[in-house]
Amino acid sequence: MTMDRQTLLQTVVSMLRSIAPEVDADALQPGRPLRNQVDLDSMDWLNFLISLHNRFGVNIPEADYARLVCLDDVVDYLQSKLV
Repeated sequence: MTMDRQTLLQTVVSMLRSIAPEVDADALQPGRPLRNQVDLDSMDWLNFLISLHNRFGVNIPEADYARLVCLDDVVDYLQSKLV
């Protein structure tokens, strides 16, 4: 499955909002740590990563969790796996 970056970003933000409905998508800064911008506890973060796996079919091993700090990281990671 290939998806342009903007569509992928919108889908990721939509999935984030399903976990944390209070997220203001317009206020998110793609290069800043996501968990600092959005009040996600560890279970919310895990649920977000699981929802990404379910939606895109991309395995995200626990060893890669530390690479997914900001929204850009998440989108870049998914893009690299969806090629």
